[in-house]
Amino acid sequence: MFSFDYHRPADVAGAARAGGTADARFLAGGQSLVQAMKLRLAQPAALVDLGTVPGLAGISVQGSTLRIGAMTRHSAVAASADVRRAIPALAALAEGIGDPMVRNAGTLGGSIAHADPAACYPAGMLGLGATVVTDRRSIPGDAFFTGLFETALEPGELVVAVDFAVPARAAYLKFKHPASRFAMVGVFVSQGAGGVRVGVTGVKSAAFRWREAEAALAGGFRPAALDGLELDPSDVNGDMHGSAAYRAALVATLTKRAVEQANAPVAGAPA
Repeated sequence: MFSFDYHRPADVAGAARAGGTADARFLAGGQSLVQAMKLRLAQPAALVDLGTVPGLAGISVQGSTLRIGAMTRHSAVAASADVRRAIPALAALAEGIGDPMVRNAGTLGGSIAHADPAACYPAGMLGLGATVVTDRRSIPGDAFFTGLFETALEPGELVVAVDFAVPARAAYLKFKHPASRFAMVGVFVSQGAGGVRVGVTGVKSAAFRWREAEAALAGGFRPAALDGLELDPSDVNGDMHGSAAYRAALVATLTKRAVEQANAPVAGAPA
C-alpha cells in the first residue's frame, strides 16, 4: 500500500474536523475503500476511522420515520425488529447484501457515500424517498446520487444518519451477480403518503427513479398496470454479464414482481 495519516476521532465534531483536511477520507466498514487502496485506485492522504465515534450507529422509529445511523451494519439492519416491523422490505434488502462477512462489516453510510452503481441501498433510498442527514444539512435522497460513484456530499461532509419514510407497502427484488452478489438489476417499489416510488439500481451510472412506472402504478398499484411498459435501453449499462436490452427487460420484469410481492399479505397479519 502507501503511507497515510490515521485519525481516530472521539466524536462527530472531531471526525468532521479531521475529514475536512486535504485528501482525507472517512473509513466506515472499509469494504470498498480499503480494497480500492490496495489496488491504488484510491490514495487518500489520511483516513478518519468512524468505528468508535459515538452516536453514528443505531436504529429508531419516530412516528412515520425510520432513522438508521450511518455506522449501522447491514447485519444489524437485517436483524432489527424495528426495521422488520416498519419496513420489512428494507430489512430484506440488507439481508441480501453480499455475504455474512460483508454484512457484519459494511455500513449504511459507507454504502451510500461510496455510491456504487450496483449497490442495493441506493434503490431503497430512492424507492422510499429517504433523506440523508449529515453534520451540516439534510439532503433529499432524490438529489443525493449525482453520477458514477458521485454524490451531493461536499468535501469533508459526514453522513450521520438516513431517515426513511415508512410506506404502506413496499418490496425489493434484485437479480444478483452470482459472485459478488451486487445487483445486476435491483428494483425497490413502495406506496405511501408520498405516492408511488420505484427506485432502480445496477442499470445506469447511478441509481434512479423509473418515473414512467410510478405514473402507471399511480392509477392502480398492481402488476397489470405495468403491462406493455418498457425501460428505454439507450443509456442502460451493458457488459459481458448482460446487454443493455437484457437489463432493461429485467427492470420491467422485476418491477412487476416487486409490486406483486408488495401486495402479498404479510405473514401473521389479520385477514
